[in-house]
Amino acid sequence: MPVNYCTEACDFIFRGKRKTSAWIRRTARTEGWDTGAVSVVFCSDERLLEVNNKYLNHNYFTDIITFDYSDPEKKKIAGDLMIGIGTVRDNAAAFGTTFENELQRVIIHGILHLCGYGDKTPEEAARMKSLENKYLDLFYNEIPGSAPRRVDKKRKGEPEKQKK
Repeated sequence: MPVNYCTEACDFIFRGKRKTSAWIRRTARTEGWDTGAVSVVFCSDERLLEVNNKYLNHNYFTDIITFDYSDPEKKKIAGDLMIGIGTVRDNAAAFGTTFENELQRVIIHGILHLCGYGDKTPEEAARMKSLENKYLDLFYNEIPGSAPRRVDKKRKGEPEKQKK
């Protein structure tokens, strides 16, 4: 199934759909999953805050919300990744990395959630970060479509959540 990309309440243009889709499918396959219906929705921070309030009862900005519709019995990932473009830009600046690198990190973070990984405990968060770095390396160095790059592994911690 194809990975779908769209925007909601923003005018962001994503240029990397083919490569990112191949990377998502390869990541899922490496983790033992097939890829079903996956949508990546780029949206404004305000829109993502509305979604965060409505569905998760959280009143703060975030970079991604993952709605997981995966089928563990069939080992098929499916879901919606809603990504706040402004927060991704802010986080890239805060972490001293590029917008592209931070965006790809957020996308693969959501895909890893669909593959069953959590990030609530320190151990889960460390495992998630390790897998993000592994798959970012794959994206930049093994998936056709761009020159090899070094993965920014110095990115530490998470930004503080900003109240509305």
